[in-house]
Amino acid sequence: MGLLDAVGERPLRSAFLRGWLAGVGYFGVGCWWIVEPFFVDAKNQAWMAPIALPLMAGGLALFWGAAGLAYRLAARNNTARVLVFAGCFALLEWLRGHVLTGFPWDLPGEAWRAGSAPSQAASLVGAYGLSWLTLALGAAPALLLDRTSRAEKAITAAVIAGFVGLLYAYGAIRISQAPTPAPGAPLIRVVQADIDQKDKWKPENLASIFETYVSLSRKAGPAHPDIVVWPEGALPAVIDELVSPGSPYGPRLRDALDPGQTLLMGANRAEARPGETDYLYFNSLIAFRREAEGLRVTAIYDKYRLVPFGEYMPLGKLATKVGFRSLVHMPDDFTAGPEPKPVTPWGVPAVQPLICYEALFPGFTRAAAVRSGLRPAWILNVSNDAWFGRTSGPLQHLNMASYRAIEEGLPIVRATPTGVSAVIDAFGRTQSGARLGLGELGVIDARLPPALRPTLYARFGDTGFALMLVLSALVIVANRFQRPMVD
Repeated sequence: MGLLDAVGERPLRSAFLRGWLAGVGYFGVGCWWIVEPFFVDAKNQAWMAPIALPLMAGGLALFWGAAGLAYRLAARNNTARVLVFAGCFALLEWLRGHVLTGFPWDLPGEAWRAGSAPSQAASLVGAYGLSWLTLALGAAPALLLDRTSRAEKAITAAVIAGFVGLLYAYGAIRISQAPTPAPGAPLIRVVQADIDQKDKWKPENLASIFETYVSLSRKAGPAHPDIVVWPEGALPAVIDELVSPGSPYGPRLRDALDPGQTLLMGANRAEARPGETDYLYFNSLIAFRREAEGLRVTAIYDKYRLVPFGEYMPLGKLATKVGFRSLVHMPDDFTAGPEPKPVTPWGVPAVQPLICYEALFPGFTRAAAVRSGLRPAWILNVSNDAWFGRTSGPLQHLNMASYRAIEEGLPIVRATPTGVSAVIDAFGRTQSGARLGLGELGVIDARLPPALRPTLYARFGDTGFALMLVLSALVIVANRFQRPMVD
């Protein structure tokens, strides 16, 4: 905020540029992992890596440039400009999460470690509302640079400390009321096979990859798992082909489970186009239940929010003509599934699947529950973070996904092929001993943590955030009657 307050000549142009440059730095550091997927098939796609990061960072930074410009137009030289700053940047962050399908990666409110005391405010106002609070608190120390008396500076510092203290106090009280896990909760086994993305799609590796998942699923443990979870796109094949009559993999998949067990498996599936000879491809979660006569599919969820450029190409035919194509290892781009709803596989508590970056979107689970009239008992996030190698990307993704637990008051089970897999309680905290880091092979066996009563955010969504924006707008209206910062 101080940099925007201090612009000299041509203040509006300078405000946009400073906001944009700050955004380039923020998103350049936060999204540098985007280059990694292009080296999975380096021969054909590495040439796009030097283009991807500047385009992404520069494009996302346009939102910050616009926020800086809006702030300079609306703010006045008074203490309340902190709320104008928070409103302008939080609103543009909300737009970043919605425009052109949205990409709410690393929202300012998610800079707090998920599960910490300050992060619990997301249960009230969601990640966007917490972003408003975080931006206001982050900008407030700039007020101490104003030409005010020592007494006024002391009051300002005390107010800032008071609000930070309230944030920590609320979170600490909320966490202290955590319920005791129910002893009869389902035992879930999360399988992490540590298959590098560069090796996964080599045809000769299918058998060994399959056997790795099967052996880990059947690994002896202290108790018998009720549910086994494999990550997004676990096997390098279309699931329809693997379980088709005559395929040797169908019986082996059946034998990976004991009678009564359910496998929740991230899989690519194909569906014939009506009246056509080609297929639609879906990134799916499929529930297989082992019964006496064999495997039975008890639920299917098709990914609704697809990754632009990763799972489909915007302006697909035009992009293909100039040499661009999506990164999926499919004959064609993925097709988006229907509007999401919780699924209820036989013998499994109602669950809301979030495939890969669907876990970035605040309100996704709430909207699905409202749409269906069914609140899930838990959230399952299957993701293929192997695309991002051993970078900060998987760790960031884990933190952001954990915020969906805080917002909804629901536990999350997270499964990835190379890390980070975890079982997370309804406060966004990874359970003790229930985490597999980057590059680890193994399983997590953990009881499903209990769900909480619906949070304020689960009941009212972004209403709290909207009220914060209204407060910022009221300050802007009041500022019309004061001398502007720039004449």
